[in-house]
Amino acid sequence: MTTTSEFDTIAAVATPPGEGGISIIRVSGDHAFEAVMPLFKGKALDKVKSHTINYGHIIDPETQSEVDEVMVSVMRAPKTYTREDVLEINCHGGLVATNDILQLVISQGARLAEPGEFTKRAFLNGRIDLSQAEAVMDLIRAKTDRSMKVALNQLDGSLSRLIKKLRQDILEVLAQVEVNIDYPEYDDVETMTTKLLLEKAKEVKASIQQLLKTAKQGKVLRDGLATAIVGRPNVGKSSLLNELLHEDKAIVTDVAGTTRDVIEEYVNVGGVPLKLVDTAGIHHTDDKVEKIGVERSKKAIAAADLVILVLDASEPLTKEDRQLLTDTADEKRIIILNKTDLPLKLEMPELEQLAGDTKIIKASMTQNQGVDQLEGEISHLFFDEGIETGRGNVMVTNARHIGLLKQASSALDDVMSGIAAGMPVDLVQIDMTRCWNKLGEITGDSYQDELLDQLFSQFCVGK
Repeated sequence: MTTTSEFDTIAAVATPPGEGGISIIRVSGDHAFEAVMPLFKGKALDKVKSHTINYGHIIDPETQSEVDEVMVSVMRAPKTYTREDVLEINCHGGLVATNDILQLVISQGARLAEPGEFTKRAFLNGRIDLSQAEAVMDLIRAKTDRSMKVALNQLDGSLSRLIKKLRQDILEVLAQVEVNIDYPEYDDVETMTTKLLLEKAKEVKASIQQLLKTAKQGKVLRDGLATAIVGRPNVGKSSLLNELLHEDKAIVTDVAGTTRDVIEEYVNVGGVPLKLVDTAGIHHTDDKVEKIGVERSKKAIAAADLVILVLDASEPLTKEDRQLLTDTADEKRIIILNKTDLPLKLEMPELEQLAGDTKIIKASMTQNQGVDQLEGEISHLFFDEGIETGRGNVMVTNARHIGLLKQASSALDDVMSGIAAGMPVDLVQIDMTRCWNKLGEITGDSYQDELLDQLFSQFCVGK
């Protein structure tokens, strides 16, 4: 059985599979040059300047046949992503040439990289901390300009710097406590130490709470806002989906029950990624397939962060409409009154009563009316007139970070309640240290190997 080591030289394809202009095979490690040079016909790569790109050919050493015309980027440690020697072979984009070159590199002593191993090495070698490593993946997965800016901000170290400052503040107060405990001859030392701990606990907790305030917004930017479009059949749900997507994704007909399944799509609304779910019309049906679709629709409502309830203005309110208005009363929702280009037959006073405080937007999908107003309302509803993600702002987007911040805040609550209960300073100090450790888990200053394996396994192989 072969054993892998973090000191092995690793190789992987760093570009998406398929046909394209170029493919990049990335090689990193102490023996990166030894893995590539026997295959490269061109300049002596160990003699060229660092951070240069060099023209040549990849040759199969066994057959001496030419595999591909390539450009090889040479980057010497430590000024690389992994802080190791890195060589990148730029070949023609295509499955055959790419795989052939990768296999040749592996035959020269490199091994295939594990998912996220390049970024893992960047972390282990001190190039980035753990929160920055996670931001790399957020950057790759960003669905809007705003979510990309937040990930870039985190990659630049905005969150890391704030967390490190909080940890330093805690460390200084813990050091002061230790000094005070070591010199107990002063009568008021206990009072001074207690006061010091309490002030610092309140100060750090306020900073953590400020960060947690951004968590909901940040999580939406990262994962998208789960939005269910619901209503009875033929009220214009699929037409609304198509308008938001700016393409004919869902089939639209005047036949009730055309949409039988749940359709999921991502759409950018004012910089906010919406995970839109177009559902089958909710009504009583004996059709077996349609019935499954209706049940799925009900589940989609339960799982949604936002419900867009579509009603038909050209028809009076039906039993199904009233039921939907009741079922979604406790959800965050927006009501779309569609088909307002037709004569109004819906009873507005009854609708306003059933809607309560919910915003009602008059729209016509056929006339392209009401969509802009809907987009503005979504932005306002979740982000209080939009999110300001200037470079000075720190936003928490990661569920792991949110959980650790909550645990750190809980530890500070224990510090304050312990002081209020008159507990000895050395016992209260334990909770303060726990807060310091939890904050350290965010940046990776304190971590477990299992955590690293779990985090980096979510990355793509070439990153």
